[in-house]
Amino acid sequence: MVGNRVKKSLIAKKWLGELDPEATSTLVSAVSDVALVINAGGEGVTFGSEELEREFASPDDLVGRPWIDTVTLDSRPKIEALLRDATAKAEPRWRQVNQVLPGGGDVPVMYTAVQVGVHGRIIAVGRSLRSMTQMQQRLIEAQRAMEREYSRLRQAETRHRLLFQVAAEAVLIIDASTRKVVEANPAAGHMLGDGARALPGRPFSEAFDAASRRQIEAMFAKVATAGHADEFPVRAAGEGGRNLRIAASLFRESRAAYFLVRLSPGELDLESGQQYRRRSRVLDLVASAPDGFVVTDSQGRIQFVNRAFLDSIELATEEQARNEPLDRWLGRPGVDFALLTSQLREYNTLRLFQTSLRGEYGANTDVEICAVAVPDGDNLCYGFTVRDVGQRLQGERRTAVDRPRSVEQLTGLVGRVPLKELVRESTDMIERLCIEAALELTGDNRASAAEILGLSRQSLYAKLRRHGIDDMGPEGAAAG
Repeated sequence: MVGNRVKKSLIAKKWLGELDPEATSTLVSAVSDVALVINAGGEGVTFGSEELEREFASPDDLVGRPWIDTVTLDSRPKIEALLRDATAKAEPRWRQVNQVLPGGGDVPVMYTAVQVGVHGRIIAVGRSLRSMTQMQQRLIEAQRAMEREYSRLRQAETRHRLLFQVAAEAVLIIDASTRKVVEANPAAGHMLGDGARALPGRPFSEAFDAASRRQIEAMFAKVATAGHADEFPVRAAGEGGRNLRIAASLFRESRAAYFLVRLSPGELDLESGQQYRRRSRVLDLVASAPDGFVVTDSQGRIQFVNRAFLDSIELATEEQARNEPLDRWLGRPGVDFALLTSQLREYNTLRLFQTSLRGEYGANTDVEICAVAVPDGDNLCYGFTVRDVGQRLQGERRTAVDRPRSVEQLTGLVGRVPLKELVRESTDMIERLCIEAALELTGDNRASAAEILGLSRQSLYAKLRRHGIDDMGPEGAAAG
């Protein structure tokens, strides 16, 4: 060790012997964050770290103070050891010291001390450990966050696994690539005649008869593309195999695909089967009905629509309308649907509500709505039948010149026909009724009728022609 020290001294004398004090100070500052020159007076300090220099109001805060008084109590034995080793000219060692800051708090600094010169001065060179401490703190926080997340996931997995095991419904997880059972709950083992522990690793289709296997493979192919498949009946393998019903859906986990398969008993009594078939036929009829049919939740968001309604609002698929507000296409936005729901909440049914439908691409259709409210748990769901009455109303408008409307007919047009047009049509109706009454009183004498009405003969003849009461001109009028 002495030989190494002598060798280092010779090298330093050869290459660094010409360094002046300013160059030496610059070198010490460059290789350290803080450098202290310690003698009996305790004077001299140099900062190489701008961060540490900002922590001290002035570097002179350390000058003239014993080094041991500028550190925390637990670091003082380390300062004594550094000074002792430096005085004894022992091999320099690094020690972590907590340097007290003038503003309060402390910062960790790794110090080593070396005695230089003939006057017993000691140079203490320090490197700040703040960045390392901050990194260690972030690492500890990250580890704690990971432990919390792992604990949460472990608890969730425990709950789900408990539900999986105690569920009365038979559930199996099938590998989508190999079609082998990955996991099965006890209900599935009981239903298929094998224990739940015997099923994992076996091909799933082996548990069913030959005809059912082909159906199951077709089901898996459909689920792989569509994500789900309708429930259908199968039969377990072996003599006396049970009739079951099977349904499946697709899910992915860690880039692998799996089928979630559910099994249920397939023995349905005759009455239940008939009810199921009747309900299926009703649904088919509603879906194919020429009138539109819509089911919404209590907030007015669409849950089901049939083909006729989709055609009216110019959409291609039910998915485009599902969960959209019915008010988006119905009559006056924010008005008609509020009127409908207020009536339904009060009376549960509504008949012959006149409004219109707006299509996605600008089409506007006059419709007539009947609706019903049905309890759905704690909420209500609404069913609407929507009938296109546009052609009927057009026919009524075309024949308006042939016959007067009643007051009921006119008021029924409120909301579908502008007020200006309604007033004009009401005026025409009253005018025609008055002319017909005057002709009846005068025995169809035009001259007398004009006198009763306070009109000139020419004005009366013009109104007769406009209303289509008589096509005769003045020359055909009866004598007064």
